[in-house]
Amino acid sequence: MYIIEQLRWQDILDILLVWLVLYRVLLLIRGTRAVEMLIGIGVLLVMSLIAGYLKIYTVDWLIQSFWAYIVIAVIVLFQPEIRRALAQMGKSPFFRPTSAEELKSLDEIVKSAASLSARKIGALIILERDTSLKDYIEIGTYLEARVTRELLLSIFHPTSPIHDGAVVISGNKIVAAGCFLPITFRPDIDRLLGTRHRAALAITEETDAVVVIVSEETGTISTAIAGEIEKRPDMANLRGLLTDLFADYGKKRK
Repeated sequence: MYIIEQLRWQDILDILLVWLVLYRVLLLIRGTRAVEMLIGIGVLLVMSLIAGYLKIYTVDWLIQSFWAYIVIAVIVLFQPEIRRALAQMGKSPFFRPTSAEELKSLDEIVKSAASLSARKIGALIILERDTSLKDYIEIGTYLEARVTRELLLSIFHPTSPIHDGAVVISGNKIVAAGCFLPITFRPDIDRLLGTRHRAALAITEETDAVVVIVSEETGTISTAIAGEIEKRPDMANLRGLLTDLFADYGKKRK
């Protein structure tokens, strides 16, 4: 009772804010390799407590030495998650609903992916959401053109001078093409994944973009979202995913 009587409204607010921060962090890292790393840190913490209780001084000293560098270790290990969190914190609060023209653009993207897949022409199509892709757009070829199947096919045709880079789409516009992206060297991904797939993973680790990838070797269509990649066996599957993502996204922005 004494604790309750001494509780101030500031204390309640403090607890709620800490809970909210922890909740958002857990949502952010859910399904990522950061979860395994946090479990590893938790194991070290338990070992430290056991070593201190049993007076195993050498083990305790080693673990305590590690804690001195824990902040640096977390920053190094969780770089993608931290970048994504900071990017999400900087999202603009002023949103516009998804238009019918944008949904039509999604259909054009699906049709072009199917055509490229049938011809085994590699492609990397990035769909921008809240996080700005300005830094990647600036190093590409600026287009600002309406999304059409014909234009996407011509961009990724092997004879095109900009076919090797990525296309960045915002709304119903192809903003830029020939954009070069960083690639990820995560040890947990399939070694058979090529440069396009690794680039798709890298940009979705840092932003909330959705990426459609067409493999040049197999013609397989895949999507990358939040640092995870998944194959899309047919047009219906890809169309359903993009429609659900951007339709729900448009409702949230209203």
